[in-house]
Amino acid sequence: MFLLFEDSPEYKKRLETRFRPTKVALSEVHSVIPKHLHEKSTGKALLYIARDVFCAIIVYKLGCLIDPAVRSLVQGGVSSTIGTIIKWALWALYWHWQGIILAGWWCMAHEAGHGSLSKHSWFNHVVGFSLHTFILVPYYAWRSSHHAHHKATMSVEREENFVPLTRSDYNLPSESSAHITDYHDIFEETPIYTLGRMLIMQALGWQFYLVTNAMGNKMYPPWANHFQPSSPLFKPHERKGIIASNIGLTVMSCILYMWTRKVGLGYFFKLYFIPYILANHWIVMLTYLHHSDPTIPRYRNAQWSFLRGALSTVDRPLLGWAGRFFLHNVSHDHVAHHLFSSIPFYNQPYVTEAIKKVLKEDYNYDSTNTFRALYRTFTQCCFIEDDGDIVFYKNKHGQAARVLSEDALDQKSKKAI
Repeated sequence: MFLLFEDSPEYKKRLETRFRPTKVALSEVHSVIPKHLHEKSTGKALLYIARDVFCAIIVYKLGCLIDPAVRSLVQGGVSSTIGTIIKWALWALYWHWQGIILAGWWCMAHEAGHGSLSKHSWFNHVVGFSLHTFILVPYYAWRSSHHAHHKATMSVEREENFVPLTRSDYNLPSESSAHITDYHDIFEETPIYTLGRMLIMQALGWQFYLVTNAMGNKMYPPWANHFQPSSPLFKPHERKGIIASNIGLTVMSCILYMWTRKVGLGYFFKLYFIPYILANHWIVMLTYLHHSDPTIPRYRNAQWSFLRGALSTVDRPLLGWAGRFFLHNVSHDHVAHHLFSSIPFYNQPYVTEAIKKVLKEDYNYDSTNTFRALYRTFTQCCFIEDDGDIVFYKNKHGQAARVLSEDALDQKSKKAI
């Protein structure tokens, strides 16, 4: 039981190892990937999509039976107290699995956004738009900012998501003059307050990001959002797609409104809204933990490269077999995804095994329990310094969990681009 609260051996090893950027060249990574792994099968993608939709429908149908089944039990002699316990236990089971399944729809649409499902772009767009719209995601708007994220992963200046705040953002004194109380005044908080902030991020962080670009790049003006066609987040030629996304969300909202009038507000919350919130929770959790970790560096322009950014993410066995089955390997094989985002998700496990052989110690994996990792990252990744070409998050005591090796910055001329 207590192992759930332990850091993994992989994480502890990184803590004990001084960091130096990879000496592997991008061409070496590409050379170990067999060509057949790049091949896309529309037929195979359709089977996976059909499986995902079928699972959601079956679980939905079972959810519709929960209240009638429990009423029958109570009428048959089961006490109302026992009936109530059974009812909410079954609803909790429904919410858990339907939330994971809908998160899988999000991940499938994410793959479509990368064009990895089929060589036919129209097929990718139809699938991505349909699945994302059902769970109220603006497909084309998200696709635009997500592509920008892939182009500048872990770049302090150009990254799109989970951009860390700096010492000056918090108005902290300089590192040489700051006292530990300066850090505690800002970052010290009660466990209950920390838990509350975590729950808000997990439940509403996705929507808040879409509306305000929260934790996005500071080069955009405040309140840049994913719904305004003229938003600075998008290029002019993308605006028709943003409008199409908004139309899709409007239509889906109308469908949900009409369905709610038919089944009632209670069933809307139980059958759709709570799984929707839980699906967003899984997506926020996995994306946050892929790119935020005390042991993983961020680069400023002088030291950043595509390869270095892609390798500064972490593979995690989120949800075990269920994560592979429903979330389509997105968490288990995220490093491979950043290196080869056009390779289909069902081939990514083979990519991971191939790149591990050439990357060796430069490959990041963490088997820490995901909720433990979430708490660790949330409480220890507080800010980064305003200067430094390779930086790590610092904690509430103003300390970094990891330090650079003495020759870390001497690799500039050797970095892969």
